[in-house]
Amino acid sequence: MRIKKADYILTAVNPTQYPEANKKEIAFVGRSNVGKSSLINLLTNNKKLAKTSGKPGKTRTINFFLINEDFYFVDLPGYGYASAPKAVQATWGQMMEEYLQKRETLVGVVLLLDIRHLPSKDDKLMMDYLKYYQIPTILTCTKSDKISRGKRPHYMKKIKEALDAKDYPIIPCSTLEKNGIGPLLSEMETLL
Repeated sequence: MRIKKADYILTAVNPTQYPEANKKEIAFVGRSNVGKSSLINLLTNNKKLAKTSGKPGKTRTINFFLINEDFYFVDLPGYGYASAPKAVQATWGQMMEEYLQKRETLVGVVLLLDIRHLPSKDDKLMMDYLKYYQIPTILTCTKSDKISRGKRPHYMKKIKEALDAKDYPIIPCSTLEKNGIGPLLSEMETLL
């Protein structure tokens, strides 16, 4: 799959604001500061498409991006950002849950994990949630440039074991080195 065109469409906080459910959607989920927006920008070759920030918790809404005028990338709020008030975190969780459970055009999720760390409690909860609802999931290990190529398989194996996700595809990605994009796009094409 090649991405030739990507446009920001809208921001939503509840289902009444979502675009019409007439195109397939792939959602991006992960902890705050794991690099969701940066990965979306790299996949679309547009540095300004999804807003990025050095501060965790930048994405606080659900953002829809139309890809090749054919399907959507959906950037969900990051989870696990302890500095946000509990009430705000609860709102993000409710927004995500409502989207993941009820959006009939959702064909799969890209779950982003930092390759340098074992999955957090929140990562495990998200994976369990995706398994429970049988949502196809691609595990994507960001920041792979921080680990030598030879050690990446070891780290990815540990992540899969911690998530009990041996049958799920796992791809190392780096927005700095711009690697992992081809395999990730190929897995997404399978979902579509």
